[in-house]
Order: sequence, then C-alpha cells, then structure tokens
Amino acid sequence: MFAQIVLQALLHLHLAPTTATQPTADQVVEKVQTYYAGVQQIQADFRQIYDNTLVGKKSTSDGKVYIKKPGKMRWDYTKPDKKYFISDGTTLWVYEEANKQAFKQDLKDQVLPVAITFLYGQGDLAKDFDASMDAGTYGGKNDWTVKLKPKQPSGQYKYLWLVVDPADGHVKESVILEVGGNINHFKFMNVKENEGAKYVKDALFKFVPPKGVKVIDPAKEKEKEDKDKGKD
Repeated sequence: MFAQIVLQALLHLHLAPTTATQPTADQVVEKVQTYYAGVQQIQADFRQIYDNTLVGKKSTSDGKVYIKKPGKMRWDYTKPDKKYFISDGTTLWVYEEANKQAFKQDLKDQVLPVAITFLYGQGDLAKDFDASMDAGTYGGKNDWTVKLKPKQPSGQYKYLWLVVDPADGHVKESVILEVGGNINHFKFMNVKENEGAKYVKDALFKFVPPKGVKVIDPAKEKEKEDKDKGKD
C-alpha cells in the first residue's frame, strides 16, 4: 500500500518546451524531476480515490501528507478512518488507530520504487519509465498529463499517470493502474514547499506506539521463528 502509494510538487525548468502549451513527455518528466530535486520539504492535503474494479466498489479517503529530505514521509488519513503511514527514512510504521495496532517495517533492506523516491529527490523517472503525453485521461484542460510505463515490469503496477501543473512542474494528481486492474488515484491540494511548509518538523517522522497498541514486527517474528527452529 505504502509503495503505491505514489504520489506528488514547484521549480522552473531552464528548458523551453517545444510550444507554449504542449511540451514533449520527456520535457514534462524532466520538469517534474527538477521540481522535486529542488525542494527540501512539502506539505499538502490529499484525497485518495481507490477503485476496486474486481468488486465494482470505490472508496474515498482524505488526509494530509508531509515530505522532508532525506527520505522522510508521513501520510495522515483523517477520513473516513484515522490511519498513519510514517517513515523516517529507515523505518516505516503503519498505525491503525481504530484497531489499536501498528505495523513496523525496516526499510534498510528494502528498495522503494522510483515512483515514490522521486518525491524526495531520489531516483530517475526518465531512466525507469517510458513516457508519453496522455491529454484528456486525467486532470484539467490546462494541465499536462504524462503516462509512465515501467521499463522493467513491476509486480505492483502497470502504468503511472502524473497530472502536472505547467506553471511550476508540481504534481497535482497521481494515478496508479495496479497489476490486478484496480486504480489508485491521489489528488493534491494546498501544496506548500520549503519555508511555506511550516508544519513539516523532524518530530513528525518519529513514531512511538501509544500505550495499549499491539506492534507487529515481521522481522522480529521471523527471527523468533528461526530461533525456535534452531532449538528443534
């Protein structure tokens, strides 16, 4: 889920597009990459629309996202249920408030996809994706919409769409077509960067499980299983 999470923000590219309104897909990708390479921290409101095509059901969630270099991200879901995805760059926590449980994932041995890491200035979209313009599929008439196909097959998604603001290159929407056919659509509003993102503090990316919350740590559970097998 976190890895799909794909998502999402402002800096001018010193490359003039071929026309004032319609650049090439490669130019759009480069402008997006330049924007995220140039910002240190971002905050935004988001809306997630998840279309489960297998059962014909859509669900909508709202919340706030915070990003800070290097590699820190936090997604606070506020509606309809409170849940949190918090990463300090080395550990990912998924906290489900209603269920009183938290999942802990060590990221040091995990390679996150470029579809996520470009948000905090790492990875290379042009290197990992084939890009094409796809006007009219998502976004408004004045937006730039680029469709990205992974150059190497992904076990998570088939395509990624980015709806880009022509004024500065920030991502207004991101859409993932999953391998199973489901569609994960994020919209970003009230995007603020650097000094404007005044609520982005280091403390946001640290998580201490509240009292009474069950912690599920797959790495520790596997370590325990291995020790138990060694006793046999």
